[in-house]
Amino acid sequence: METPASKSFLSRRRMLALAAGGAAGVALPAPAWAVGDQRPGAVRPPALTPGDRRVAGEVSARRALEHLRVLSEGIGPRIGGTRSEKRAADYIAHTLDRLGYDTTLQPFPVADKFLADLDAPGGLPRDLCWQAGASPQGGLGGTVRGEVLDAGAGGPADYPETVRRTILLVDYVAANREAVVALAVARGAAAVIFLPADLVEPRRASAFSPTLPGSATTPVPIPVVGVAQAQKHRLRALLTAGRLRKLTVTTTAHRGLTSHNVLAERRTGDGTGPVVMVSAHYDTVIGAPGANDDGSGTVLNLELARVLRRLPVNATLRFGLWGSEEQGLIGSRYYVAQLPQAERDRIVAVFQNDMVATSWNPATRYWLLSFTGLANRATDEVAAAAERLGYAPRISPVTLRGSSDHQSFQEVGIASANFSWRGEESPAILEPPYHSPEDTIAKNISLERLKVSMELIGSAAYATARNPVPA
Repeated sequence: METPASKSFLSRRRMLALAAGGAAGVALPAPAWAVGDQRPGAVRPPALTPGDRRVAGEVSARRALEHLRVLSEGIGPRIGGTRSEKRAADYIAHTLDRLGYDTTLQPFPVADKFLADLDAPGGLPRDLCWQAGASPQGGLGGTVRGEVLDAGAGGPADYPETVRRTILLVDYVAANREAVVALAVARGAAAVIFLPADLVEPRRASAFSPTLPGSATTPVPIPVVGVAQAQKHRLRALLTAGRLRKLTVTTTAHRGLTSHNVLAERRTGDGTGPVVMVSAHYDTVIGAPGANDDGSGTVLNLELARVLRRLPVNATLRFGLWGSEEQGLIGSRYYVAQLPQAERDRIVAVFQNDMVATSWNPATRYWLLSFTGLANRATDEVAAAAERLGYAPRISPVTLRGSSDHQSFQEVGIASANFSWRGEESPAILEPPYHSPEDTIAKNISLERLKVSMELIGSAAYATARNPVPA
């Protein structure tokens, strides 16, 4: 996790060390099947085309993991428009540059962000990210330290009348938030840390930036922070066990922000012919290292870019890594809005990859998600690749769902779909680490599922690029 005090930037040397496997991390079991073997979970041996064999024989989950360590462990949360997101964009662009692609950064403005970092004397447990959200109406731009007190609901009878230089943990109830903060200020608290209500499993609440609408013109003088459900339980457990006495809360306002899309192209012909796109978003929500959402889709793109860069194709290959997806598909919508209709018409299919490697056991179905609910070239090609790879029963039918960057393309009539491992019954069933500090490589990445995803998308994209306009 990045903290302002301990890491103001990720150096090029650090990036290279991580990419070379120098990051400390859990050892994940590597996929170990040969090209012609039956894959884990497949119902039969594959029946591969020569093109499929070229892709499957080259893609490496281990290579992809090297990139994921840089993004998730080296950089950590990549909040749209902040310096951490830009460092990720620069790393992605540098990687694609080295592969020989024509790479550009496409800038666009995004809203201000208000973030917090928690720490303690001797440190907090490092298996969790300790970034949280800060209130834009609270104290910003500094660090406070104090004794920690669990103030429960934060009412007048829940804690002493004088709590000078104390950091209060308070259960968050939206209707009471302003009264709770006003009381904390009156009693001399140093900061308020709001603890979210638990969601129904497998969902867990994310970190958040609490708003205090009544304080918009007269900001509150103390930091007001919103943590995630996993952070809440860990803080209370440490406090109960006597292992947490003091906390440090650092808040930062990030204003006047610019986010970036990373675009890379291997042009075929005169640059007016068909285009096949593979894409993902590389930003995260507050407090999430984003190993699966969507570090996994990002590194799938980087590894397929490596494999496809020299294979013969009849279409331009384009990779799109979107910024600020988590704020409402801002990057991909900006990209699509800038495309003239003639350029939109060139795009044959967009293969969007969002959360393609979770290790959560119930996520046994690979979903073909379409914003319109209808099949298109992208879904057809992945379904055909699944059939060739022997995976057809594990693939969903084309299912109606937006909420990822494929929606931006389908809204203007471009064939696109989102591909993702999720629960068997519904694409709404996502792993517990989703949007949480627990979305780490150790807790939420399967190299086996990542490799299957790379084979499926790689085979589908390559087949499309070889035959972009079928007879």
